Amino acid sequence: MKIVIAIDSFKGSLTSLEAGAAAEKGVRRVFPEAETVVKPLADGGEGTMKALTCGLGGAEQTVAVTGPFGEPVKAVYGVIARSRTAVIDIAQAAGLTLIPEAARDPLTATTFGVGELLAAAIKKGARRLIVGLGGSGTNDGGAGMLQALGFELLDAAGKPIMRGARGLADLAQIKTDHALPELAECTFEIACDVENPLYGPHGSSVVFAPQKGAAAEMIPKMDRWLKHYAALASKIFPQADPTLPGSGAAGGLGFAFAVFLGARLLPGVELVAKEVKLAEALSGADLLITGEGRIDAQTAMGKAPAGAAKIAKRAALPVVAFSGSLGSGANAVNEAGIDAFFAILPAVIPLAEAMEKTHAAANLCATVEQALRLWQIAQKSAGTAK
Repeated sequence: MKIVIAIDSFKGSLTSLEAGAAAEKGVRRVFPEAETVVKPLADGGEGTMKALTCGLGGAEQTVAVTGPFGEPVKAVYGVIARSRTAVIDIAQAAGLTLIPEAARDPLTATTFGVGELLAAAIKKGARRLIVGLGGSGTNDGGAGMLQALGFELLDAAGKPIMRGARGLADLAQIKTDHALPELAECTFEIACDVENPLYGPHGSSVVFAPQKGAAAEMIPKMDRWLKHYAALASKIFPQADPTLPGSGAAGGLGFAFAVFLGARLLPGVELVAKEVKLAEALSGADLLITGEGRIDAQTAMGKAPAGAAKIAKRAALPVVAFSGSLGSGANAVNEAGIDAFFAILPAVIPLAEAMEKTHAAANLCATVEQALRLWQIAQKSAGTAK
């Protein structure tokens, strides 16, 4: 018997591989002789860097960069030296979690630190960069990132525009002459799980800026600024397409990556699954175990467990998922390829206790064990137990 385990992180509690190890322990209690394969899983959001770096045998590097409001922050990125690959979560430098709720303001929040993070990895030798766009607190169209990489975004007087979305109001010219020369040697693969365009009724300003602290009256202005920014970019890059699905991701970072850096925008779980060779691991398997911290209606809309289930269903495999909690619309995952799902909490307990690593791992292990005992009965009843 072969069982593949690919679980997304339980955010704030277990990493992807920690969750996988806990589930594997539960499997062993029922099928001690089974072949188990644990793969990291992520969908491009926070945690993608850690999942891929650990899963591919890389190492983490820490570098000081500029935070969303100009403050210094320590950002971590992953390095897989053998392939000259760097794995970066933009949230490390421009994440919403770096900003206290009362201080959120996309007018001034910048992606400058993202550019510094990319530059640090490139100067260390990385030539392939995998970037997760989840969790941003910015709406500057990637202008700050581009400035940090040497692109010049200038106002009518030829001076650099200020950082944050408000700087785009003064943007009059873009120059590429002093961009980091090593960029020409680099490839960028961007884990992007939204399909929003850069601007318009479904663009980054209208859809995502409110949760980043934008006041209602500022949203139309930011939307116009991004439209103007795209028009200027198209003068240098005729292929620039602000309607490209994902252009509006991370406050427009998707657009900047695609246009200025020639990046490919890919569904996050597909990118991660390809890197860790999930499809190959599922060859000859009997079951996929997946999951994430919370299963709800959003899970079925392309998040990591649903993406893993989609791959498993190509091989007609049963899929069971586990989560720390269940939310509204969780049943939708049954239509997305997850045959059954289970919450791991054995009782009503305080959230802090439920998320404590030791408790979460023990609860996940125990729940996997009981679910597989039921599966074992079904296998025996069908006469297919191995």
